Amino acid sequence: MVRPAPITARGLLGCRARRRPAPCCPPAGEGTDDRDASSPTVVLVGNPNVGKSTIFNAVTGAHHHVGNWPGKTVQVASGRWVTDAGPVTLTDLPGTYSLQPRSPDEELVRDTLTAGRPDLVVAVVDAANLARNLYLLGQVLDTGVPIVVALTMLDVAADRGVRVDPRTLSSCLGVAVVPVRPRGGQGLAGLAGQVAMTLAAARDTPARSGAAAPGEPGRDAPAGDEGADEEAAERRYEWVRGVVAASVRRTGRGWVTRSDRVDRVLTSRWLGPPLFLLVMWAVFVATTWLAAPLQDGLSWLVDGPVRDGVGWLLGHAGLGGTWFAALVDGGLVAGVGQLLTFVPLMAIMFVLLTLVEDSGYLARAALVADRLLGVVGLPGRAFLPLIIGFGCNVPAIAGTRVLPNARHRLLTGLLVPFVTCSARLTVYVLLAGVFFGNRAGTVVFAMYLLSIALVVLVGLALRHTVFRGEPREALLLELPPYRCPTVRVVAAQTWQRLAGFLRTAAGIIVVTVMAVWLMTAIPLDADRFGQVDATDSLYGGVSRVVAPVFTPAGFGDWHVSGALVTGFVAKEAVVSTFAQTYQTPEGTTDLGERLRATFVRTSGGHPEAAVLAFMVFLLAYTPCAATVAAQRAEIGGRWTLAGVGLQLAVAWVLATAVFQIGRLLT
Repeated sequence: MVRPAPITARGLLGCRARRRPAPCCPPAGEGTDDRDASSPTVVLVGNPNVGKSTIFNAVTGAHHHVGNWPGKTVQVASGRWVTDAGPVTLTDLPGTYSLQPRSPDEELVRDTLTAGRPDLVVAVVDAANLARNLYLLGQVLDTGVPIVVALTMLDVAADRGVRVDPRTLSSCLGVAVVPVRPRGGQGLAGLAGQVAMTLAAARDTPARSGAAAPGEPGRDAPAGDEGADEEAAERRYEWVRGVVAASVRRTGRGWVTRSDRVDRVLTSRWLGPPLFLLVMWAVFVATTWLAAPLQDGLSWLVDGPVRDGVGWLLGHAGLGGTWFAALVDGGLVAGVGQLLTFVPLMAIMFVLLTLVEDSGYLARAALVADRLLGVVGLPGRAFLPLIIGFGCNVPAIAGTRVLPNARHRLLTGLLVPFVTCSARLTVYVLLAGVFFGNRAGTVVFAMYLLSIALVVLVGLALRHTVFRGEPREALLLELPPYRCPTVRVVAAQTWQRLAGFLRTAAGIIVVTVMAVWLMTAIPLDADRFGQVDATDSLYGGVSRVVAPVFTPAGFGDWHVSGALVTGFVAKEAVVSTFAQTYQTPEGTTDLGERLRATFVRTSGGHPEAAVLAFMVFLLAYTPCAATVAAQRAEIGGRWTLAGVGLQLAVAWVLATAVFQIGRLLT
């Protein structure tokens, strides 16, 4: 297994850049809504993966995502923490190894402590990796901000034969040290009490002057100033060694633990990649297998009792046969109802992915992916935004901020849209279920494999053209311990993800459904508004203009091309658009049968090849309007426009190739 190499002074002294100081807390509107501007400000600071976000969620009750892999917190979260002395505003800062920043999120931490000046810092320290954590803590002590240390991972340290004495550590540091186990809630009340006492003491004392062990750097200047040099770093390491020698005892047990033995297999060069693929294949197959009966039941409910009930209510209200009834029944019920049948699918997928993540395995996947990312010239840290992209591309684009190198951030931002998001999954499952039956899970898994292949291939092309000669950084990754996921954590994270999906989809889908209905209600000839077949509507006319572009790919039909156009707004809209435009005049349809009939006709009798080509196009072309907006904010308008053009070109070429080759083989 790969363990973090000892940190050297040279490794921590990187280039620094002056930026406008960031405020201690995010602007109004971010985080939770119950912050009190008059309450003290407290910030959580620490290395990645030491438990900061878990503490934050536990003490504020906020429902922010807690990931069990390094560097998870990218955007600042803020919430209200009720302590013995009253409420405080708690801010969870991004994880960092030093106050000498090498990336935008690390600059935020530095600026918050040196310019924002919070009232108190809760420094979260990992007992299992005390030496490395103390380096950052020494820099935080230099800022002069009152500090309380939350000591985590004591159980992990014990498994490694390491015992940290909190009292001795407190004496060496000159600040209070509180042992906590945030996943189980132990020690959090004591932490709140100590925070209250330290805040009260700070109000009574103009300047704090904590005791320091011999060799600790002076506190006459904040860490991260231009005067910092290797000599100062070496003095800090000498101080760290002294603190560790005084407060740490080894029990004589070997360093090799059960996690180490498992990691020799899961992170090995030859077994690691196929095992990761096997795990993900099992996730997708289990998802489609478990969700199928639930989806069928919801489809029956929507198409039967729900639509009948809505029709009865509209008729009872005297609205039957009106354009409003057509909007409600043919638009909202058909489109939104079809999307809601995928809720069980998304819930099962989120549960399984949370189990993989919270167990600690996802961090091992980052280590395995480091070798693959090296092929395209990206550092292993780029795995974080890319893996987030499998959930949603928008936060994945924002997640590129964890990369220190601006060119690496740009390259990763261009590659993220090729990572297939959960919104595309709804379309994959619909089409795979209709055309491939029992092989649906394997087909969906193949789309995710293709997504990874696209990231690598497009990355290689960009590396040897636009990004030629870019240096690659070595991966510094701390593997978290394996954990048994708890029901509470899995349920909370699953609900958070599912609720986020529904919030996003609901607003976009309702607007899209109404827009599509309006276009299908506008006739191209003498028909009356709202009483026109979709084929002869404005929507049908526009879609027929676009359809020939996709004839070489085997799906040159206006239903399909129109769905791709609305899919630019949001991929969830593809399903709802199919449901709307495939309705019969009587308002009912077998969506699967009509989809099959369309692809049989447009493909010349090769529907499987055509539908695979459609799924490939859906994978590779622009994810959604929100992703484009996120790209523009992170990498600029010109690069975003170039990225959209690249995505459309790759999508059309691949889809055409898949169909033309597929029809020869079927």
